[in-house]
Amino acid sequence: MHIQLRHIVQNMPKAELHIHIEGSLEPELIFALAQRNGVQIPYPSVDALRAAYDFADLQSFLDIYYAGASVLLKEQDFYDMTAAYLARAKADHVRHTEIFFDPQTHTVRGVPIGDVIHGIHRACADSEVSASLILCFLRHLSEEDALATLEAALPYRELFIGVGLDSSEVGHPPEKFERVFARARELGLHLVAHAGEEGPPAYIYSALDVLHVERIDHGVRCLEDADLTRRLAAEKMALTVCPLSNVKLRVFDTMHEHNLLTLLDAGLVVTINSDDPAYFGGYVNDNYVSVFESLPLGLQHAHELAKNSFSASFLPAAEKQKFLDEVDAYFAAFNVV
Repeated sequence: MHIQLRHIVQNMPKAELHIHIEGSLEPELIFALAQRNGVQIPYPSVDALRAAYDFADLQSFLDIYYAGASVLLKEQDFYDMTAAYLARAKADHVRHTEIFFDPQTHTVRGVPIGDVIHGIHRACADSEVSASLILCFLRHLSEEDALATLEAALPYRELFIGVGLDSSEVGHPPEKFERVFARARELGLHLVAHAGEEGPPAYIYSALDVLHVERIDHGVRCLEDADLTRRLAAEKMALTVCPLSNVKLRVFDTMHEHNLLTLLDAGLVVTINSDDPAYFGGYVNDNYVSVFESLPLGLQHAHELAKNSFSASFLPAAEKQKFLDEVDAYFAAFNVV
């Protein structure tokens, strides 16, 4: 990767649309919060916890992810976690982020949903980075649990813009959550869902046709179905791709094998994101650098990816255009239009 290209990619304005806030919890903060809240965690040191971040699949990641989340008990804990992520995002020249959070991970431990939402939202309000919240349902739990979670969140409806679907994908198809997504749509919430990461292309179809999502989170397995790939391109259905996560969870064995360039060449609206950055080896710029070092991507691709990140966002049209103009102005300096 040319040193100038690396500099351009790192410094370009960008949005991040696939970030699980609980997955940004660094070992140092986990230990600090455990101490502050008197929580026992099964690791003797920060180094031992960091070593445990070497996992082989989605489930072994989720096990440690939920252990880390156990230290989050008070509104201030959620604030501190979110503020730490937003500081990293700002350093990576992220102008806008749409943050996933998993209330069920916390309410099951007796944490009030209002404390979760207020803590995260307050940190967003205090940040220079534009930020919105997307409430995610854990797909390994029942739809009844998801419906109850949505109802419990309604007093805070003005503090989040959409709903999503995450956690263990295999064996939990999107259609399991048809009613709760229909309810969210009635409420005017934006709809997204994880599909086509570990799950098959069929999950992408049902996310589109049963849940009526506006974005597909991950979606990299769409290329296994040519009709689906053409449809996603025709509908300009954005994919929130998370390259380091894909390699860490063995969706691809190496970054050189990642299909991101093939997706772009197929005319898909691809965005680059960090997923669970504390666990998967890096924040959004780390993902960009890894992809640009491993695949034959150039300046035009950087420009396209930066623009996609904002065009795929749920920002109001005028704000979206302001950021798109900023991207164009940035790349004009490098004779890219």
